[in-house]
Amino acid sequence: MHIGAVIPHDEIGDDPGAIRAYAQGAEALGITHLLVYDHVVGVDRNRPGGFEGPYDSNTAFHEPMVLFGFLAACTETVELVTAILILPQRQTVLVAKQAAEVAILSRNRLVLGVGVGWNTVEYDALNEEFGNRGRRQEEQVELMRRLWTEDVFSYAGEFHRFEHASILPRPDRPVPVLFGGSAPALLDRCARLGDGWLPLGSPNEKSADRIAEMRRVREAAGLSWDGFEIRAQAQWGGGTPERWRSHAQRWKDLGATHLAIATHRAGGTDVDGHLARISEYRAAVADVV
Repeated sequence: MHIGAVIPHDEIGDDPGAIRAYAQGAEALGITHLLVYDHVVGVDRNRPGGFEGPYDSNTAFHEPMVLFGFLAACTETVELVTAILILPQRQTVLVAKQAAEVAILSRNRLVLGVGVGWNTVEYDALNEEFGNRGRRQEEQVELMRRLWTEDVFSYAGEFHRFEHASILPRPDRPVPVLFGGSAPALLDRCARLGDGWLPLGSPNEKSADRIAEMRRVREAAGLSWDGFEIRAQAQWGGGTPERWRSHAQRWKDLGATHLAIATHRAGGTDVDGHLARISEYRAAVADVV
């Protein structure tokens, strides 16, 4: 099981030097992958009618593709993982183009985790429809994979249509696409179309049941379970070495291939502090991984 880290998006700040120091420091610690969250706009909780959600207009998010273009030049080995990119609120062909560019510049270190999101205001701001996001996501993944691998072609789907077009340059192999979420329709989509799953929950019976169901769907479709990744997350805040070890062991027992430690929202600190937390976590779970 590979150990990664979640980029502390709302605490890392906007100093390029600090962001570079964090990424290079994590890589030097032996971290194998860096995760980044995605939101384009935040919503004011004091707006008419109010707003409920884990993030709002006061929470900072770096734009994943631009950030990864920067980190591709700053790092050499770590995978760059979106966890998750809210795909249906973005233009499909543009995401395919951006992902191809990051994959090329990073020498195929991009892992594209995608989800459907929950924030209707964000969809409104980006002029995309919220209600059909699940169906649209499935078509988006199909189209992106064709754009990464095929020369000029025509496409006529439910949501996308064009004739005799392509993107260039293209990566020399397809970008891995993983799905985040836990709804039954999403798990079915993930099993049929995904290269892996990005769970947000705990390594409990529900997660075990979801993994078993995805495995069943893949086997029924004639798809191998070998190589299907499960990339989970852990929280530094509120943990102890014993709890981190137990949590990691339970994910490993469920078949997790990757585990990323989130060090933000655990008390104010700086880049060195986040790196120290990563180091402490890695030491605690070393005998598990």
